[in-house]
Amino acid sequence: MPVNYQDIITIEPGKRGGKPCIRGMRITVYDVLSYLASGMTYEEVLNDFPYLTQEDILACLSYAADREGQMLTMQA
Repeated sequence: MPVNYQDIITIEPGKRGGKPCIRGMRITVYDVLSYLASGMTYEEVLNDFPYLTQEDILACLSYAADREGQMLTMQA
């Protein structure tokens, strides 16, 4: 079952240019996805950013999957 990212991912116009962030912090969904895409493991991300949780990472993945699904729906 996907993580309910709506409780974790926040968007605030004055923070990081309105990009989706994790729990109101200044780390964005894009940041986390970029770290994972560059080859970092969950454990490495969590070690480098101890204020993040595994649920935060799963929320980023769920958010990205949902956005991708919305884009595909819009193109159909």
